[in-house]
Amino acid sequence: MNAALAAGLQIAFVVAVLAIAYVPLGDYMAKVFATEHDTDEEGAGSGHAAGGRTATLQRTRGGTTTAWADLRVESWIYRICRIDPRSQQTWVGYSLSLLGFSAASVVFLYTLQRIQGVLPLNGGLSGVSPSVAFNTAVSFTTNTNWQSYTPETTLSNLTQPMGLAVQNFVSAAVGISVAIAVIRGFVRVRTGGEIGNFWVDLVRASLRILLPLSFIIALILLTQGAIQSFSSGFASTGLDGVTVSNALAPVASQEAIKELGTNGGGIMAANAAHPFENPSPFSNVVEIIAILLIPVALTRTFGTMVGDRKQGLTLLAVMAALFATILTVIALAESGARGVAAQAAGSMMEGKEVRFGIPGSTLFAVATTGTSTGAVNSAHDSMSPLGGGAAILNMLFGEIAPGGVGTGLYGLLVLAIIAVFVGGLLVGRTPEFLGKKIGQRQITLAALSVLVMPALVLVGTSISVILSSTTGYQGNSGDPGTPSSIHGFSEVLYAYTSASNNNGSAFGGLTVTSDWFQTSLGLAMLLGRFLPIIFVLALAGSLATSKRTAPNTGTLPTNGPLFGGLLLGTAVLVAALTFFPALALGPIAEALQ
Repeated sequence: MNAALAAGLQIAFVVAVLAIAYVPLGDYMAKVFATEHDTDEEGAGSGHAAGGRTATLQRTRGGTTTAWADLRVESWIYRICRIDPRSQQTWVGYSLSLLGFSAASVVFLYTLQRIQGVLPLNGGLSGVSPSVAFNTAVSFTTNTNWQSYTPETTLSNLTQPMGLAVQNFVSAAVGISVAIAVIRGFVRVRTGGEIGNFWVDLVRASLRILLPLSFIIALILLTQGAIQSFSSGFASTGLDGVTVSNALAPVASQEAIKELGTNGGGIMAANAAHPFENPSPFSNVVEIIAILLIPVALTRTFGTMVGDRKQGLTLLAVMAALFATILTVIALAESGARGVAAQAAGSMMEGKEVRFGIPGSTLFAVATTGTSTGAVNSAHDSMSPLGGGAAILNMLFGEIAPGGVGTGLYGLLVLAIIAVFVGGLLVGRTPEFLGKKIGQRQITLAALSVLVMPALVLVGTSISVILSSTTGYQGNSGDPGTPSSIHGFSEVLYAYTSASNNNGSAFGGLTVTSDWFQTSLGLAMLLGRFLPIIFVLALAGSLATSKRTAPNTGTLPTNGPLFGGLLLGTAVLVAALTFFPALALGPIAEALQ
């Protein structure tokens, strides 16, 4: 089977599965997060799904009506944690709850790493150093999963599931919760500006969405040969007669949520290129589907909750256009033959697994850099200059194609607000989105949210390349203007792009174990995660207090190809105008060598 046919079949299979799951999963998530508060007493029509049905979900058991919040497991959690599932929070309360939970998560994960040497299942491993423990705790709490360590020789089989896997669930649930809160801002009309209850959203996202789906995916991975063991490892003798130690871990369970929650941190250093994590071409496709599943289905959730499913399809079309464009660029770049080794192999096979080839590697690379996942099944540092540059650009779009779980949706909605405002000014129409007027406060918050990531990327990269010590950590460095020095710049640019976008993948040629990189990248992950969340939650609160107006001839339609094109152009222009100089100094210059 030639590469083109293999690529076409894999893409067709992924698209088919996503298309089949799109409606049921998207509508199910809308029902999971629906409450009686989504129908307000002001009669603005908020909270009604398409077809005029209220989005409140109830079920009948034994002749009595029982809300989903009364599910037994959830009730226990609410009772133990003293949570009132009927209470609502303003954006301030929602933000404080989220930040408090995340801060506690950082402290717990940091402490767990530091004391793992005296805990069970340590496998002879001692506690993690302070700088690595800080960076890792921040990384997994922010859904970045950046790894500046070797997992097999650093973290125990207790720290991995109790610390990292738990954060894989709850950090993903935080992203989904924020996206739902933003949707409520559009559909609600309440004087208090309530946008939900963070604790209820967190529990529902974890128990009703992430846990059952990850269980199914883990079972599929087990059938393909992924391992699930709490043993520390085993010894084996290779064909050359040398005995080596092979690490074992509860891989399948963590691999499933790693991809489904767009986390990305591997339990093995080789990540999804390791045969214990990703054994076969079929498991590779399953993991790609897991990465894309929730971000894609959330556009349906959005359309259902706002009562106009064409809105969700418009967002999906923009995501698909960006994804297809980057996939085409990387596939063509990696299918070429740049350099002696590539010419001998017939394509850019350096750093790629033979069992996946160019099609499986490029599709995985686009999925992981477009969704803030960060998992890798090939060495991105070994990509062609054009392919590696396209992977960086995919992140610089703001992780919206289709983005991480929750983060992709609310990131694109922020760009949609900017597009509505700009489009309205250009054609003299009222800047409104879903019946909510976009005024000074809304556009200010949207702009602040968009500006956080570029500031972190450009400031972090510029300071790092100025430091004289940075060249000593680069796998590629040399005299200014040489191909090695240019690629060294790309390595640094990739690192801060990945950290600031909460992606977690890297150009492996850069060593980031110094105190500067551990601290600066940790801060980039923290600020890149929580500053945009604060701004979008404030935006949601502002929208929730705004009255809904009926569309008129002066309103710019936001649910068709015209607005989709405007939104796509906005996303491209924001990235192009902001990052073109940096890309010209790195990947573009390297590609032109």
